Formats: sequence, C-alpha cells, structure tokens
Amino acid sequence: MLEVGTQAPEFSLPDQDGVVRNLSDYRGQKVVLYFYPKDMTSGCTSQACSFGELYPQFRERGAVVLGVSKDTVASHKRFEEKYGLPFTLLSDTAMEVIDAYGVMVVGTTKAGNVSRRVIRSTYLIDEDGVIVRAFGKVKAKDNPTQMLAELDR
Repeated sequence: MLEVGTQAPEFSLPDQDGVVRNLSDYRGQKVVLYFYPKDMTSGCTSQACSFGELYPQFRERGAVVLGVSKDTVASHKRFEEKYGLPFTLLSDTAMEVIDAYGVMVVGTTKAGNVSRRVIRSTYLIDEDGVIVRAFGKVKAKDNPTQMLAELDR
C-alpha cells in the first residue's frame, strides 16, 4: 500500500466504454479509487452495487468512484450493464496500476506456478491528487459506507 500524504501515481486506463481515463482528469474532485479482484464474483458484486447505491451521496460530497480490476473492458461493460453501475470501471489487464498502488500479492500455487492476485483495497485521493486515506484488505460489504464516512471527516 502507498503511504498517506504521498502523491497518487498518475495512470491512463480504459474504462468500460474503451475511453482512456487519467487520474489527472479528476483534479479538483475527491477520488475514491478502489481495487477489486474480479467482475461478477459475489464479494466484488456486493461492493460495486453498494458503491452504486451510494453514488449520489459520493457526488454530493464532491467525490467520484473509480473501480479498478485486471478484467477486460468487455467484462467491465457486462458488469456495468448487468448491475446498472453508475460509476467508472477501469481495466488494468497488465496490472501495472495495480502494482504501482501496491495492491498486488505475488505467490506460488501448489503446482509451483507464480500467481498474482489483487488485494481488495481503497484509496481516498484529495482534489490535488494526494492520498489522504489508504485501506488494505477491506471488507466488500462495508467498504462503500466506510469510504462515505471518510468523506465526512
């Protein structure tokens, strides 16, 4: 995980519509940047739907929500459409941003193969692009309300 008080690493990633989004596009707004393992899984769906339900409250507080996973643009589009998600999903198939934000674990499978997986994590980034909160190993169902509360601090 990156340290609170540091500049959030810039990135350029395609969203669920194939439009390339940069972190700098959101300067002047608070950004809830959350990393999750996989579209359409129970925990990730619960987390995304909760962020979706609370999204108007995030917007009222001047924040946007960006979800990042290693899934493809097409997978993100299906996820967005199936659950009516009102926020941006970013595709990091190369896992470069996931790595830059320190939310990847590298391990070895029982068969001896190298495995890389995403730790469910969330950053709150201020209007100037500085990390003001960082949470690793978050609980999918609690994370959206936790981040909304952080915006009220």
